[in-house]
Amino acid sequence: MTTPAAILDWTHVTAPDLDAFEALAHQTYAGLPEEFRRLTGEVIIAIAEFPEDEVLEEMEIESPFDLLGLFQGIGLPQGGAVAETGRLPNRIWLYRRPILDWWAEHGESLGAIVSHVLIHEIGHHFGFSDDDMDAIEALVAD
Repeated sequence: MTTPAAILDWTHVTAPDLDAFEALAHQTYAGLPEEFRRLTGEVIIAIAEFPEDEVLEEMEIESPFDLLGLFQGIGLPQGGAVAETGRLPNRIWLYRRPILDWWAEHGESLGAIVSHVLIHEIGHHFGFSDDDMDAIEALVAD
């Protein structure tokens, strides 16, 4: 049984706003293995409350809470290593509200969830397998 003294005072605890969430994302990215980060090159990490409606429609996703992150651009397996004039840079979107919803429903730390989403979306950029991404996550968890 938990004693009242051991209960966290939640009266002043708030979810991180966009700026704090962005800081968490960059801090989490900095904690990824250096050789993994070095590979990412010019990938931009962006934060939004939710995915845009066009993204949800294109991916045939019914609820904006069902998408935690998204890689937009041309991944290395599709020729993304060669810069093309006029092409927008590759970008990884992290969606704050769906990630916070996941955090509220599961027993994981917010940093672990952000790390998982970053690794997964960066993995898309490089064409990594699920096993590759699991191995990178294991390195971060240590």
